[in-house]
Amino acid sequence: MSCMVLGNFRWFISRMMFILGIIIFAFLFSDCKHEDAADYNPTPYQIVVPKYFPTRMNIPSNNPMTVEGVELGRNLFYDGRLSGKTHPDSLMSCGTCHLQSSSFECGINHPKFIGGRTFGITGINTPHFMLPMINLVWNESGYLWSGSIYEENPNPAQRNIEDIVGMAVTAPHEFAGDTNKTKALIQSINGYPELFYKAFGSHTVTMKNISKAVAQFSRTLISSDSKFDKYMRGEQQLSTNELNGYVLFMTEEGADCFHCHGGSGNPLFTTNLFYNNGKDSVFNDSRDRFSVTGDPSDHGAYKASTLRNIELTGPYMHDGRFKTLEEVIDFYSQGIIWSANVHPLMHHAYDGGIQLTPNEKADLVSFIKTLRDETFLTTPAFGPPVKLPDGAKPIGGK
Repeated sequence: MSCMVLGNFRWFISRMMFILGIIIFAFLFSDCKHEDAADYNPTPYQIVVPKYFPTRMNIPSNNPMTVEGVELGRNLFYDGRLSGKTHPDSLMSCGTCHLQSSSFECGINHPKFIGGRTFGITGINTPHFMLPMINLVWNESGYLWSGSIYEENPNPAQRNIEDIVGMAVTAPHEFAGDTNKTKALIQSINGYPELFYKAFGSHTVTMKNISKAVAQFSRTLISSDSKFDKYMRGEQQLSTNELNGYVLFMTEEGADCFHCHGGSGNPLFTTNLFYNNGKDSVFNDSRDRFSVTGDPSDHGAYKASTLRNIELTGPYMHDGRFKTLEEVIDFYSQGIIWSANVHPLMHHAYDGGIQLTPNEKADLVSFIKTLRDETFLTTPAFGPPVKLPDGAKPIGGK
């Protein structure tokens, strides 16, 4: 009987010690959690909407803008180790191709990407030429030339800027990396865990938070201080040639540009929609708008690029076929190829183009060049940090 009592007593003590251990662990865990919560206090990042710009912005509810998130994203944007590699020949950052001085394209005179033709670490060419990273926070119609990254996409991994970041890391024509290696490498770099904690409340580096941070930084890339913006704000006057070009831009009987590229009523200078603009009559690109919608009328259709800083973002069109603005205007004037797929807004397609005179073409170029925004091209907030968290040199940004 005494053995039974002793056994029960030991079981009771053992049970109580177990319960006490759970209580102590829970207390300590909750206390640490409380301390972490008290330390984590990100600063909201307020985007100041420029005059005449839309007030509605594409900012996902699960990735609110914070000062800390933007700063982390800026570091990651210019860190060549985002590829998950450390060998000097394997370093590639977003800033490798997206140069601020070229309006976040590589530009036609890039020393590495000859003629503006980009390729990844493997040497494989990107499917299309680049689109500029300008005013993306107001794009709700889909990203990339085809708009394949869009909010209602059945594939939850292809819906917003955040998803493009992960695609860039793994795509063979970009970083050709592995997200697990990227996470592990960034986690190991002194300084990054603390930046992740300040931005997202956790020292653990995740691909999700990498993508969120880079997306936050990308949404700050706002162009709103060109000569034309200053003209609209009453701060500067346009020349006679620029005004003539503006009239041509904004009228159907003129150059008829405004339907697809906006104007005074659309300061983004793009509708962010997709058009077949009469470049071809045979369509065999597997990444055109048809690849997204399945609508036969979308064969050969692509996003209307913003015209902001357009003089710096050649070569032009999805396939880079035009090297200069003058070539583009010549195409719209006399080079359009009519087909059943040409968008209805291409009002002069039957005539082969808008038939501008040489003087009208020159005036139109003069106006388009008023969309150059030197503030956007030079502000330090968009460029690389002086050094990365562990003192490494940023890649790209000139």
